[in-house]
Amino acid sequence: MPNSLRLAFSSLALVALAACGGRASTAPSYQQELFDSGASPFAHNFDATVNQTCKAARRALLSQGFLTTMGQPDTVDATKNFQPSADSHVVVSFHVVCTPGENATNTSIAYVNAVQDGYALKKSDTSASVGLSVFGSLSLPIRSNNDAMVKVSSETVPAGKFYDRFFGLIGHYLNTVPRSAPVAADEVKSKPLAPSLVVSSPELTPTPIVVTNPAAETRKEAQAAATSAASAASATSAPAPAEMPVSASASAQPTVR
Repeated sequence: MPNSLRLAFSSLALVALAACGGRASTAPSYQQELFDSGASPFAHNFDATVNQTCKAARRALLSQGFLTTMGQPDTVDATKNFQPSADSHVVVSFHVVCTPGENATNTSIAYVNAVQDGYALKKSDTSASVGLSVFGSLSLPIRSNNDAMVKVSSETVPAGKFYDRFFGLIGHYLNTVPRSAPVAADEVKSKPLAPSLVVSSPELTPTPIVVTNPAAETRKEAQAAATSAASAASATSAPAPAEMPVSASASAQPTVR
């Protein structure tokens, strides 16, 4: 076989291999999803109600500097900003959904998904030309630079220790929350006290409290003194009664012998 023919076959084989490799590298990432029915790395079971689990998830995110929004009792959304360098910016978004458990009534499942969005500083040059009629068709270029943060990537944080640490922090806050359970009716027991322990108190008769007003008492005393003085004055100024004259007939009485 001539050398030229061998080189041609070799080049064709390399092109075919390169084409196969290119197709394999450009395959979309979602093709790797298995949708396995086993344990999910994005979910965790907790021995708590849905409301308690979501409250613990919200407290866990707040304790790490995430900014949460006012969501539903079974949903928590939070974001946190990072600045790795002067020309790049990263935003991590958390989305937590709490659902009832599968076996017990007081259990729940927390599903967590975190997305990392990357932004980069992009500089764009804009140019414009100005024509001067005086000099003919002369054009002067004018350039300006515009800096803006442009979204360059968006990726779901892969499963691993990142979510394991988050689930562990949720469990910590669930253990620190006090819980109370209702007591069943058949477990309540009552026992009467012994007669000697019953303390009987005598009936108490309330004593009325008389409140006196000093000003009123003073006025009453002044009025009584004025009344007595007026009575004494009227008795002194009254004329003495006239003496009745004794008649001679009445004074000279016959002597009985």
